[in-house]
Amino acid sequence: MNQTSGRIFDELAKVLTNAAGAAQGMREEAETVIRGQAERILNDLDVVQREEFEAVQEMAAKAREENERLSERLDALEAELAALKAKPKKPAARSRAKPKPKP
Repeated sequence: MNQTSGRIFDELAKVLTNAAGAAQGMREEAETVIRGQAERILNDLDVVQREEFEAVQEMAAKAREENERLSERLDALEAELAALKAKPKKPAARSRAKPKPKP
């Protein structure tokens, strides 16, 4: 009986191993099917892919930096213009020539 029970346990171990392998295969197949369905749904929804989103995000950051740089430059030019307008104007130099008499 001792040898018979050992054989039973060996066969049971083989069955359980095969069942675990089959379960693993079913799990992988289910993941593949679910992943395919999810990709199809996302494509139908016209969702932006991560790479595209990151590229646009980087472009927006560069545009913001350029905008800030141009804004600072504009502020400096406006300040310079205001300073030039605030300076008192020099009177025009009078010519020393005598005006021509009227006939």
